[in-house]
Amino acid sequence: TRRQFLGQSGTLAAGLCAAGCAVSAPAADDAAGLYKISLAQWSLNKLFKAKGGDLDNLDFARTTRKRFGLDAIEYSSQMFQDKAADKTYLREMKIRQQDAGVKALLIMVDNEGRLGDPDAKARKQAVENHYKWAEAARFLGCHSLRVNAASAGSWGEQLNYAADGLRRLTEFGAKLGLNTIVENHGGLSSNGKWLAAVIRKVDHPRSGTLPDFGNFVIDRKTGEQYDRYQGVKELMPFAKAVSAKSTEFDQDGNEIHTDYRRMMRIVVDAGYRGYVGIEFEGDKHSKFEGAQLTKTLLEVVRDEITKERGAK
Repeated sequence: TRRQFLGQSGTLAAGLCAAGCAVSAPAADDAAGLYKISLAQWSLNKLFKAKGGDLDNLDFARTTRKRFGLDAIEYSSQMFQDKAADKTYLREMKIRQQDAGVKALLIMVDNEGRLGDPDAKARKQAVENHYKWAEAARFLGCHSLRVNAASAGSWGEQLNYAADGLRRLTEFGAKLGLNTIVENHGGLSSNGKWLAAVIRKVDHPRSGTLPDFGNFVIDRKTGEQYDRYQGVKELMPFAKAVSAKSTEFDQDGNEIHTDYRRMMRIVVDAGYRGYVGIEFEGDKHSKFEGAQLTKTLLEVVRDEITKERGAK
């Protein structure tokens, strides 16, 4: 049967990847423009059962295809937190993806410890906590595992701690043909200069970033923020995925906190041609409406940039 075939092919693919296959970020289809668009599961987070909603994680791929017409998704570990090592469940996820004609790009992993923890034992444990997610990502066909670079201490101390943990996890992921990418996600990781320095110190071709348009609050207590355009520009040389964060739109369909035209020119001018993930996180629009508004804006901006470049 088709399900048996998928299960067997998944096992075969896992064996081949363990032997050292290379999986990189998929390039955008030239016929579709400069980039293609994917949907981050976090956009719909409160709709899922894990967050008190009615939507089943297993239906995410089908929902993405049916509601948005997209062919690529980005999972959040929080929506299937206890299923990372459940091969039967992961196989069903993969079958549902295949049935919907959708591919998984990455898993965004949270709540598994600080990869830059100052305590060596805690840092090692955090790295090992991510192993099951790396293996799940490989099984689902993802090109990357998205992680955080949380730490504590001085600028230099955090840089060294984070680079150490990330290097260890990157080396593990590389054996699976997987990238390990870091999102700007609070603390010093929201400082583009610092995070870029961490990736340089990790110094591994499988290490990279996932620039997020909106996560540039360094200190929530003081309100300290990093310039989002400068931050994305500093992180794009290492980008293996991009997260188009959105929270609220005006009556013309423009995101009120981020100039998408300016931001997407930074992305495109850096030479990036992979998927750009919708990540709606607001409460002024419904989850479906916010995700659709983000998709439409990304499409409009893509068409504008494509026409501009064609005119030149």
